[in-house]
Amino acid sequence: MVDDGTRKALSGIPLLKTKAGPRDKELWVQRLKEEYQALIKYVQTNKASDMDWFRLESNKEGTKWFGKCWYMHNLHKYEFDVEFDIPITYPGTSPEIALPELDGKTAKMYRGGKICLTDHFKPLWARNVPKFGIAHAMALGLAPWLAVEVPDLIEKGVISSSS
Repeated sequence: MVDDGTRKALSGIPLLKTKAGPRDKELWVQRLKEEYQALIKYVQTNKASDMDWFRLESNKEGTKWFGKCWYMHNLHKYEFDVEFDIPITYPGTSPEIALPELDGKTAKMYRGGKICLTDHFKPLWARNVPKFGIAHAMALGLAPWLAVEVPDLIEKGVISSSS
């Protein structure tokens, strides 16, 4: 069962068609085009609803992604570096999104600052291969994680705002 917030987030992200990972050469190029189109559409939708919250770019091969994400809480901005590699078994395996500067600051994180998506996001991803991509991982993985963890980290005095 999908709640209204999730349904709304998903409605602005195109579903992907090509089932290809980094080892698939020409098909990977097609998959990357779909990934970029979905990310662009998702960012446009976010900006139109005044909910812009991340920037991403990749290396030339599209296998390493990095950028910034931010979370607004009580009119303060909390900004973090975000990074992940595309797994060799992608899209069968979702990317492991990391916020390195939060490494060790919350129990819902693995070594290296990789956020915990095991219980909620990974089963959803598995049911939607190859339709889900990077934009879906951001919307349904990182965004809810930030919404739960950042206010908790603020309340505990573990992080402070960047603005």
